[in-house]
Amino acid sequence: MPPKQNKTTISHTPYGPVVIVWRSAAGGPRILRLLLSSPGSSALQRVSEMFPQARESPWQAVSSKITRFLFGKPVTFDLAMTNLSRCSTFQQRVLQAEHAIPRGRVSSYQRIARHLGVPKGARAVGNALAHNPFPLIVPCHRAIRSDGSLGGFQGGMAMKRALLLKEGISLSPAGHVRHPCWHYG
Repeated sequence: MPPKQNKTTISHTPYGPVVIVWRSAAGGPRILRLLLSSPGSSALQRVSEMFPQARESPWQAVSSKITRFLFGKPVTFDLAMTNLSRCSTFQQRVLQAEHAIPRGRVSSYQRIARHLGVPKGARAVGNALAHNPFPLIVPCHRAIRSDGSLGGFQGGMAMKRALLLKEGISLSPAGHVRHPCWHYG
C-alpha cells in the first residue's frame, strides 16, 4: 500500500498566503499544519522546505472558512479536523483550552495555565502556543499577557492586532487590550 500523500491548499489572503497541509484519513481529511505568512517569512517558502513532497490539492471547505475568518466573519473550526498526534500531551491540552476561547474574548497565558492546573505554567503555555501547528483553527491570537499587552503571534503583530479588532476587542494606542473580556476567570 503506498504511503499517504501530504497535500497543500493555498489561500491568498490580505495577510499573504496561508497554506493548509493535510492528508486524507479515515473519517475525513486531517490538517497536519496551517502555515501563516508573516513579515519576512512566506508560508509558500516554508511549506516547500517543511513538506517538499506535498502536492497542491484544493480543499475548498476549509480554505473558504479561513478566508472568511481573516476578513472578520464569525467562523467556527472543528478541532477534530486537525491531527494533534504530533503534539505533546501538554500542548494538546493547551491547544484544546485555547480553541475553547470564544470570539470576542481573550485569555492570558497565566489564566490558561491555571485553568489547566499548572499555576506556574504561563511560560510553558506561551511556548506551546508559539509552536501551535494550527493557528487560526486554534485561535492563539486570543492569548495575551496578563498586563493586557499582546505577546507574540506567528503571523506577526499587525495580523494579531487586526484579528482582535475584527472580533470587537478594543486596543489602546500602545497596543494593549482595553477592558479585556477574560475567558478562564
